[in-house]
Amino acid sequence: MRFSGFGEHAVEFYDGLLADNSKPYWDDHVAIYREHVRAPMEALLGELQAEFGEGFGAGKVFRPYRDVRFARDKTPYKTHCGGVIEAGRGGGAYYVEVGPAGLRVGGGCFHLAPDQLARFRTAVDTELHGPELAGMLTTLRKQGWEILGDRLKSRPRGYAEDHPRLDLLRYRSVYAARAWAPDDFLHERAALDRVRKHWRQVRRFNEWARDHVGPSERPRR
Repeated sequence: MRFSGFGEHAVEFYDGLLADNSKPYWDDHVAIYREHVRAPMEALLGELQAEFGEGFGAGKVFRPYRDVRFARDKTPYKTHCGGVIEAGRGGGAYYVEVGPAGLRVGGGCFHLAPDQLARFRTAVDTELHGPELAGMLTTLRKQGWEILGDRLKSRPRGYAEDHPRLDLLRYRSVYAARAWAPDDFLHERAALDRVRKHWRQVRRFNEWARDHVGPSERPRR
């Protein structure tokens, strides 16, 4: 299926879900979700797969249902639709999201399991791979990306206070993100061009994560 833009009611659907995050609303509007949101997202990932899938795997659309087992917020549905091409959570990911705020793309280490975090810090600590990552993130900032993630307030155990990359070592997850407010491009093929262009900018970051962090080897719960 060729991507030609998200449906004209995609943003409107999520505006409504923000106002009424309930099963009755979902049931009444699920056909809009399937036609205007999910099907275009699947088409978008399908067209990008050939360029970005090698070494990362097949694209997938995230489930629309929230995991509320341990959450205070018990609303049942996510208020955006995310899609990703990744080999395993944390080891580099090409991410795209559509929702009421518009379009968002990202790349990097969104979640790091303990074994991944250990490998990340080992790589950052070296005088080869650490400066390489620092340079990539500097370049991405200059290109307009935000560098985000969960960070320790203090230094991680085992590293000196004067470590040259202490700021990087504090990260427990680190990724780059860019976003654009809803506009006509969202409903046109231009949305695919924008995602492709910016995924190319995070390619080196993702490949660094794939090569030096990789998927977690811990069994999934």
